[in-house]
Amino acid sequence: MDLLGFGDLLLSGTWVTVKLALTSLAFGLVFGLLGAAAKLSGFWPLRALATLYTTFIRGIPELLLVLTIYFGGSMVLMAIAEQFGYTDYIEISAFAAGVAALSIAFGAYSTEVFRGAIQAIPKGQWESAQALGMTRGKTFFRIILPQVWRLALPGLGNLFQVLLKDTALVSVVGLNDLMRQAYVATGSTKQPFTFYMAAAIIYLGLTVLSTAMTTWMERRADPAARRAAA
Repeated sequence: MDLLGFGDLLLSGTWVTVKLALTSLAFGLVFGLLGAAAKLSGFWPLRALATLYTTFIRGIPELLLVLTIYFGGSMVLMAIAEQFGYTDYIEISAFAAGVAALSIAFGAYSTEVFRGAIQAIPKGQWESAQALGMTRGKTFFRIILPQVWRLALPGLGNLFQVLLKDTALVSVVGLNDLMRQAYVATGSTKQPFTFYMAAAIIYLGLTVLSTAMTTWMERRADPAARRAAA
């Protein structure tokens, strides 16, 4: 892919986009599980905190979250550092800010996916495991979580596709992702249609690939589907 000499630039941007999406996914899944556990907790302050988290984050644009973390995060870190006598300017990298913003946003949405999946598991399974002497933690990780994963996969797959496209928002703070590199190539060649269309095709390809991967994981997680395939 040459594209007037900017093909390698777009490929490097694609790799940054993929890294940003996968890193945000990993942290976002953790936030989602913690959020779901808090919402289902018997301790009301945890439920209130989780509800505040999901309500607030889902109510603001991801772009605003990216800008707030990128610019506001540096101010917070500098204020903390000044308490220890450190006066040099501290700047959060665009990649770190993007990961933080997208992870927090993904976590807020996936909290509801995980919560619904956990509630879909019959309560009798918890009671049976406790009757066998298993702790709640061991019950969750050995019995409940594998089933939650199967039930949550379709919703998480849809959220990941949204996350993949939302990575383009991080280009506004200077991250050299696919969207940023397409913008740079457009500015140099004055051919916006060529490079934005190329970026669109790459995003479409990544989306198709993620859809295929999600479908494969759903089949692997569903025993009935595996038996039918066999």
